[in-house]
Formats: sequence, structure tokens, C-alpha cells
Amino acid sequence: MIRFLLSIALVAAACATMAPVHAHESRPAYLELVEARPNQFEVFWKVPALGAARLKIAPKFPKSCVDLTPRIEVAASDASANRWTIGCPAGLAGGRIVIDGIEATLMDALVRITMVDGREQVLKLSSTSPSAEIAASPSFWTVASTYFVIGVEHILFGIDHLLFVLTLMLLAGNWWRLLGLITAFTVAHSITLAAATLGHVSLPPAPVEALIALSIVLAAAEALRPEAERSSLIARAPWVIAFCFGLLHGFGFAGALAEVGLPQGAIPLALLFFNLGVEAGQLLFVGAMFVVIFGLHCVLSYSRVTDIRRLITYGAGGLAAYWFIARVSIII
Repeated sequence: MIRFLLSIALVAAACATMAPVHAHESRPAYLELVEARPNQFEVFWKVPALGAARLKIAPKFPKSCVDLTPRIEVAASDASANRWTIGCPAGLAGGRIVIDGIEATLMDALVRITMVDGREQVLKLSSTSPSAEIAASPSFWTVASTYFVIGVEHILFGIDHLLFVLTLMLLAGNWWRLLGLITAFTVAHSITLAAATLGHVSLPPAPVEALIALSIVLAAAEALRPEAERSSLIARAPWVIAFCFGLLHGFGFAGALAEVGLPQGAIPLALLFFNLGVEAGQLLFVGAMFVVIFGLHCVLSYSRVTDIRRLITYGAGGLAAYWFIARVSIII
């Protein structure tokens, strides 16, 4: 273990100038429209920023909509944000919302609309779909597809979650053990995702992010040990560790979902399809890694593949160690 920690310290130092503290850097733009009174909407528009850089994208509303108040800039350390009020005499239903300029970016934009009677809908716009029609009442498939895609993208762009899944694959050793580890991880994070999203339990996000990074470090350390030298619990029941860490990762998924919000009229549906999207993205990643591993075994000797696996494990552990140290320093 000491040898491993010394090794990952060196890798972490190399990562410090390259890796972001937060693994989820594909942050979407966010547009919120809240109907304060009939056909009058409070607007909140936020665009992620990196330092002084600002993306030149902006929302466009249906033609009948006009600004009723000037735009007020809202303080935000990592984003450009504004609030203002618009009036839409013809309402929003049947009109189109466009994110102008998003076609030239790789960013998504989430649009959340809350009507005065409590109806809500969430739209996802992107460079390939920069506009969407606003429905009077979102359909089953609109809600399901929107949250499914959000779930898939969250796991595929959530580097820390993917690194943990990768370390589970390296730790497994065989197909049956991998199946048990992935199943335990999936069941566990589904439990805490649902519980946290529905408000039954909560944890502050900063410690959760730090502990997620630590879980990768610990899993990588075990993956580097010869199986005979692993702790008795890891050797006998590795799924227990995967389950415990999965509970922790579920809080991370819940934090991401909280930023999007759930439509009040379709909370179970949106939550279900977000989780299904996370699982689909996870399966895509596992499948892709199996193809890579199979390809390596086809062209390289067993010892060379073993060396590559160890290098990957050290890299995952080192990067996670950097995240852990940086995230703890923010908390302190």
C-alpha cells in the first residue's frame, strides 16, 4: 500500500496541471422560465465560463415575447448569469425557444419551464438541436427521452464515475465477479439516487465529491494487489465494497439531477428514465472497454497487457488522488 501511495503521489503531481478539480466539466447552459402571473415570466439564464472566457450564446423566445425589465447580472464564480422578466401575450405553448449561437459549440442547454398552475417541462437543446417547440403539456415520450439522454450523457461525461467502473473491471478478474461487482454498484447507486432525489436523505455535495475520488483511489489500490494479498473482505465478498461505494456515487448522480430538476407532474417517470440512461451509458462504457481489452489480448502478449493494465490502474489512482486532495482543500 505504501508503495502504491508513493506512486500515485507522483502521478497526481503530474496530473495537477492538466486535470480539473471537478470531473464534470461538460456543464450545460441553463435557462429557467417561471410564470409569475399569466403570460409573464421570470427568466434566469446561466452560461458556464472558464476564467474570463464567455460563450456567445443567448436564448431567443417566441415572437410575441418582449423584455419587461432590464437584464440584471447575477454574481457567479464559474458562470455568466442574468435575470430579467419577459411578457408573452400569446403565451409560450406552441412557440419555439432557440439558443442562438449554440450550433458553434459542443455545449448543451437545459431549459426548464414552470407554469403558474404548477405544470413543468424540461427541454434539452444542443448544437444539433438548437431549438424546440414548447408543448402545452409535455408527453410521456418527451419526458422519458429527455431524462434518458441526460442520464446517458451524465455518466459518459462523468469521468470520476467512469474511472470507478474501470477500476471495478480491473479488480474483478473474471466475468462472473465483474457481473456481481457491476450489479452491486448499480443497485446501490440506484437506491441513493432515488432516496436523495425524493428528499428522504441528503449529504453536502463537496464531501461527496471528495469521497467519490477517494473510492477510486482505494479501488485502484486493491486492483494492484495480487489477489492472494487482498484484504479478506475484498477477497471473499468484493461486491460488498462495490455496493458501499455505489451508495456514495448515487449521491453524486442525485446532485447532478438536482441541477436539472424534476417535473412535478412526472417525477417517478423522469427519475426512472434518468437512472435507465445512467445504466445504459455505464453498459456502453463497459462494452467499449471489453472491446479494447479483447483487442489488446489479440495483438499483445499476456505480460504486455498486464503491464498496460497496471499503468492504467496507476493512472486512474493518481488522477483520483489529485481530485481527492484538491476537493478536500476546497472543503477545508
